Amino acid sequence: MYFTYILKSLKTNRFYYGHTQNLSERLNYHNIGKVKSTKAFRPWVIHYFESFETRSEAYRRELFFKSKDGKQWLRANNIIP
Repeated sequence: MYFTYILKSLKTNRFYYGHTQNLSERLNYHNIGKVKSTKAFRPWVIHYFESFETRSEAYRRELFFKSKDGKQWLRANNIIP
């Protein structure tokens, strides 16, 4: 099982998009500062996630979330403001 996730920074209210096989372990990596791009914005919470059978499906969904159409879809579904 693979996950596409959106994290929310409790410090700045910014969002981070990613994919992983172990959601709780990945969140922990973000919160202990092992991810360079999110280290300055800790702490993080899981804001939204979806599960997939394959890594490629999860990665494609992550790329969609990061796209203009993806951001519009997330806003239309009240996932992000």
